Amino acid sequence: MEKTNNFQHLAANTTPIWQHRNHQQQQQQIEKNIPTVHPATSFDARADADALHKAMKGLGTDEKALMTILCHRSNGQRVLISQAYKSGYGKDLESKLKSELSGNFERVMVSLCLSTADFMAREMYEAMAGLGTDDEALVEVLCSSTNQEIRDMNAAYLRAYGHSMEKDIIGDTSGTFKMILVSLVQGGRDENESALDEHKIRSDAQRLYQAGEARLGTDESAFNSILATRSWAHLRHVMAEYQSMFGKSLEKAVMSEFSGNAEKVLLGILQCAVNRHVYFAQRLRDSMKGLGTNNRTLIRLIVGHCDTDLGNIQQEYEKKFLRSLVVDVVDETSGDYRRALVALLGSKNYLQ
Repeated sequence: MEKTNNFQHLAANTTPIWQHRNHQQQQQQIEKNIPTVHPATSFDARADADALHKAMKGLGTDEKALMTILCHRSNGQRVLISQAYKSGYGKDLESKLKSELSGNFERVMVSLCLSTADFMAREMYEAMAGLGTDDEALVEVLCSSTNQEIRDMNAAYLRAYGHSMEKDIIGDTSGTFKMILVSLVQGGRDENESALDEHKIRSDAQRLYQAGEARLGTDESAFNSILATRSWAHLRHVMAEYQSMFGKSLEKAVMSEFSGNAEKVLLGILQCAVNRHVYFAQRLRDSMKGLGTNNRTLIRLIVGHCDTDLGNIQQEYEKKFLRSLVVDVVDETSGDYRRALVALLGSKNYLQ
């Protein structure tokens, strides 16, 4: 049975930059980030730390007070609150929250106390710790991160766990999947989105065809060297050129030539090149559809993007699935966990 792909038509509709000179400006407008959590005005880290201490002092915990503060401060402000708490009370805010809370609500609150780099490093570590590996989490994080985000994540990982993230990736993955992840974790993607070379675009499209559909077997290293290092804008135009030259989308070619996790990571790269917000919207939908909820994925996406582009992801979610992300989260969660996620999604009715 032929595999299906929600993004297979996007690449074919990408217009080469040499045909439309305003493409870069349009893309910048599309990619303008919309956060759902904003910095608090008149911010006082010490006052917030004291309020959190009061909310957890004595018997019981004032969960509403915790959410009022932690779900309505920017990541930078939350880190300052954590520092002020440790300075004022001689203990980690993260440890105190763990002792007072439990379950998914605890995970959300603790995650909010971490810097973005520390949070994503923890997500990567937990994806590889113990028996089994959460390959989709590895794909999601590494496919979508900027070079600086990967560098910061690598540094945070080494600081927290005493060895490199690359070492764990090598130990927990294998084959072509490992090769691609090791390339991505170097943080070496070309990020010059305006320097597009028509000859190089056509050359890469031809090289990918020769490495896959034009031969018996697959030259995996050719796909890796192009998809793991070229700029997003370059890849968008390679996809359009491939469709034009060979009458088939590059995504379909990847699905024909690869399988399993190698296929997932290459498709993830192409989907992020076309529209990363659509990619994240699909990840959110997948975390909630069917029996059960993948709460770890749900938390990672909402906490990890609320300060940057969760508003964009919400818009794409509603456009793609014709349903509200907030409503779906409400349907899939409960209690304070639900209230915290809804608050991070920007809803003013989160305490209901």
